[in-house]
Amino acid sequence: MIKLFNTETREKEPLKLQNKDEITLYTCGPTVYHYAHIGNFRTYVFEDLLRRTLESFGHKVKHVMNLTDVDDKTIRGATRDGVTLDEYTQPFKDAFFEDVKSLNIEPAHFYPAATDYVPQMIEMIQTLLDKGVAYQGNDGSVYFAIQKFPRYGCLSHLDMSELKTGASERISADEYEKDSLSDFVLWKGYDPERDGSIYWESPFGKGRPGWHLECSAMAMSLLGETVDIHVGGVDNMFPHHENEIAQSESCSGKRFVNHWLHSEHLIVNGKKMSKSLGNFYTLRDLLDKGYTGREVRYMLLHTHYKTQLNFTLEGLDGVRATLGRLKDFVIRVREISGDKSGESKSVIERAQKDFNEALADDLNISQALAVLFDFVREVNGLIDKGSLGDKDKEAILEALNRFDKVIGVIPLEEEKSAPQELLECLQKREVARKEKNWALADELRDKITTAGWAIEDTPTGARLKKV
Repeated sequence: MIKLFNTETREKEPLKLQNKDEITLYTCGPTVYHYAHIGNFRTYVFEDLLRRTLESFGHKVKHVMNLTDVDDKTIRGATRDGVTLDEYTQPFKDAFFEDVKSLNIEPAHFYPAATDYVPQMIEMIQTLLDKGVAYQGNDGSVYFAIQKFPRYGCLSHLDMSELKTGASERISADEYEKDSLSDFVLWKGYDPERDGSIYWESPFGKGRPGWHLECSAMAMSLLGETVDIHVGGVDNMFPHHENEIAQSESCSGKRFVNHWLHSEHLIVNGKKMSKSLGNFYTLRDLLDKGYTGREVRYMLLHTHYKTQLNFTLEGLDGVRATLGRLKDFVIRVREISGDKSGESKSVIERAQKDFNEALADDLNISQALAVLFDFVREVNGLIDKGSLGDKDKEAILEALNRFDKVIGVIPLEEEKSAPQELLECLQKREVARKEKNWALADELRDKITTAGWAIEDTPTGARLKKV
């Protein structure tokens, strides 16, 4: 049984599913005004782990991740550059999908862009106006009246009496202070100086939808009025997700989400990530430094999602060494041969059971990774004893493949064979070493390493390894 911590109840709970045949999952995606940073990707990698875990337990998942392509930031950027909203946001959408691929994140089934769902948003606002829980201000914008929704604050558990109330008791900015208690905007009235040529027509006048409304409209349009699981970063809990609940439930009269999950912040070198501190990284920054998507994924993955993650370049270097050990293990397993079999069966079964139990316990990834490395240690011990054969090799590789379907970091791909010229250099070097011709041995070694290969000593002799 999978148990997950529900932000709303503050308890670890078994999943509440409306339909046993399919889990509906909504995850807050990027605002495409710039390249996504590693703080964003900490959340996206956690969401990927969640989905992969659900699927590994036999569940079918319908996954929606939105693309926010209309908000204060995207409009500001488009008007500043004198381009259309689509021209401004498309390069960042493309970059996001490239980054998702680099990090081995499973693509969502739907990536709705906010600009494609404006009619549904207008319809939703009209319903809220008709029900009397929304009103139009003298500035032409439409606001949600939070006092009309008694459950307001149910997710964030903030003490509403201690929050400051805005001077006008309403706020039109998409993002605002976490201690503001104000009616929030559903439709932002058109301001030609601010919005330029970017607006939509509506029964309430020219303008565009508020950011909070966008997710509600897209989630309910694609997943229904009640969603099984809604996920995002802890910074979205209030006001964004709180506002989603208020407007969605007021519109439908039904519970909006059964299970809320939020990932904690990522910090860098113990401090909040900030361009002014020089510790702000996009994925592209790290790839430019020579790190791989797999290494960054492992770094973002290995800490429990409810624990703050301290990201450091030294930590990434450590990850490189860790993945190197896994790669060496895979190579060693592939070299197993012989007729012996059966010794690995109990080790595999125990590891699979412990791995599943760790993930079922609120995605305890730290424990799951500990199980993986215990498995590596035990199998290495069996290889050292010469206890394994061809059937064991296949069973171990299948087990690693099952683990990797969830964590997505094990280097299972077959390594390319070294060029024949380098293999001949290795053979000549071995002869030179036996003849104590150290100068020639060093010369041959340098030729091999310059070509991007390393010489590795194994129980069966020296071999070449791509670096």
